[in-house]
Amino acid sequence: MGVEQSGSAMDNSNMRLSRKPAGDSGQSAKRILIIDDDIELCELITEFLEPENFFIKAVHSGTEGLELALTQNFDLIVLDVMLPGTRGFEVLQRIRVRSHVPVIMLTARGQDVDRILGLEIGADDYVPKPFNPRELVARIHAILRRTSSQMQNLETLNPPAAPVRLGDITLDTASRTAMRSNAIIDLTSAEFELLGVFLGSPGVVLSREDLARQVLGRSLAAFDRSIDVHVSNLRRKLGPLSDGRERIKAIRSVGYLYAFTSPTAKK
Repeated sequence: MGVEQSGSAMDNSNMRLSRKPAGDSGQSAKRILIIDDDIELCELITEFLEPENFFIKAVHSGTEGLELALTQNFDLIVLDVMLPGTRGFEVLQRIRVRSHVPVIMLTARGQDVDRILGLEIGADDYVPKPFNPRELVARIHAILRRTSSQMQNLETLNPPAAPVRLGDITLDTASRTAMRSNAIIDLTSAEFELLGVFLGSPGVVLSREDLARQVLGRSLAAFDRSIDVHVSNLRRKLGPLSDGRERIKAIRSVGYLYAFTSPTAKK
């Protein structure tokens, strides 16, 4: 199937030593859907995540996973690239038509093309196989902290923050919508957060590392292009400034800058 065997797909050398005992956190368990045809790997992930107060549902084909993703409510999906039936990329594409549920993709180590393609289609993050289970747990917690914070902001009794407006872009955190010239822009959760960071610091150079911490909730690994792909997707969806200039500029060897200035300003 092109999927590594569970012994190598998951680095479980410290697995039993690093588990936390299950406990009552006072919060309902987050629902995680795992779509991977490696049954033993799914069992290992489930065994590791359940004590972390997660409810885990694992299925082993893209077709079944897609049906569950579109008909049931999950807080996050862990999706393997190589699947029997419907491949992971197609599953992700079809999920994104209907849902913004966070998705972490499992990719083969060294397959940079798969990682970039997954992010371009709409994955929030990826974990290369073989992986340490603690790394997967950390990625899941980072994404769920972000989405939980978003939901708390929506449900709070305090007045919602006013929409952020900069030029032709409006970002409404209360309704989780982004607009350009009154037209809605369809953004993933990571892209929405990224745009919020840019709009909060127009004209300021933001490092890739700072963006990763604020948007992904983690540091960047060596050769990690996650932020670059998210920025590329956001740049494409926003388009250029009204005068044709580049809206988000790459600053070589540093990071990115949201280049909102008046058309008459010097470049």
